[in-house]
Amino acid sequence: MDGGPFKPRILDRLRAAIRTRHYSRRTEEAYVAWVRQFIVQQGMRHPETMGAREVGDFLRWLATARRVSGSTQNQALSALLFLYREVLGQDPGPLPWIPRARTPERLPVVFSRGEALRVIAQLSGAPRLVAMLLYGSGLRLLEALELRVKDIDFDRGEVVVRQGKGLKDRVTMLPVAVQADLAAHLEAVRRQHDSDVRAGVGRVALPDGIERKYPGAALEWKWQFVFPAARICRDPRWGSPSRFHLHESAVQREVTRAIRAAGIVKRGSCHTFRHSFATHLLEDGYDIRTVQELLGHRDVGTTMVYTHVLNRGGMGVRSPMDRRPR
Repeated sequence: MDGGPFKPRILDRLRAAIRTRHYSRRTEEAYVAWVRQFIVQQGMRHPETMGAREVGDFLRWLATARRVSGSTQNQALSALLFLYREVLGQDPGPLPWIPRARTPERLPVVFSRGEALRVIAQLSGAPRLVAMLLYGSGLRLLEALELRVKDIDFDRGEVVVRQGKGLKDRVTMLPVAVQADLAAHLEAVRRQHDSDVRAGVGRVALPDGIERKYPGAALEWKWQFVFPAARICRDPRWGSPSRFHLHESAVQREVTRAIRAAGIVKRGSCHTFRHSFATHLLEDGYDIRTVQELLGHRDVGTTMVYTHVLNRGGMGVRSPMDRRPR
């Protein structure tokens, strides 16, 4: 009996649509999680049987029962609109009036120079090197973890970020303070890679069809991750068994512990190093366009937020309390 054309499961179709558009892995994980949660919250009904009313109910549930932040609610809405428009090929219809959640404009948390160095001093191994690149090069965490050996140029003192946020490449500096330790780390990674090759598990996941164009590239040293994971990855999504990069949670966990150990009460994270990088460059007198380029911001307005946290008092004005009487 002919049951009609086979349709992959809805989440598999969603993943395929996201990968076709070359969205980031983070976006894929977030969108899949929101669609799964939507289906569960609506009683395991298929999205094709639902529409604007159910989407509205789900968003209100997030805001009232789950008390999510404005940015989280907006991300959930974006995921569901992508599902209906790009995967199911249908318009969910006019959404019932839902106040579009506003994301509060918060100033970034910034470490002082001393605080940043104290946190780094509490770290060791790969997490320490990653933190030094976050603070010394202004990288995002995933940008640092996705670095390949070929992206580190010791001679020029540069780090090349491939397809960062917004799929943009950029070049930033490689701090002199990290070069010796990073070179020693890469020597250890090279020995590990040679051992993996001998064991038949020395391949690495490659981006954008590189492996089809260059069949032997997956085994080449230059394509290996600078910060490989401790275990061999056997996820079929990445092909044959290989060593993927260190997971973000491993570094995040260590940085959180280091912040506590350093006695810092600020609500810091891995991203605080990037905020500190930008702020301290501006304090040193570098122009904002240079900082914008190093950070990879599309709009200088995004970089302008760091001018509000410079260590110069309110807008660079000296308080009348600090003026000596004549």
